[in-house]
Amino acid sequence: MPTRIGISIGLKVSKKAVVRNRIKRQIRAALRQILPQIAPGWLVVVTVRSTATGCNYDDFLRELEQLLAEAEVLHGHS
Repeated sequence: MPTRIGISIGLKVSKKAVVRNRIKRQIRAALRQILPQIAPGWLVVVTVRSTATGCNYDDFLRELEQLLAEAEVLHGHS
């Protein structure tokens, strides 16, 4: 079973769809870079908080790597 990833971003983050979609695109790009390090079979849901509006791609990449490592999803942990 392949790893499946969902991104949840609500109206509390931003009322503007343009802003929410930009954040989702940046998170997807960061996850594409991290995906080879994730063992197959994981179901991951990324929930975005309102502080994400001030973040850029590098911030998302760093935070996702840190959070996935803490959750022992990275580097083949099971």
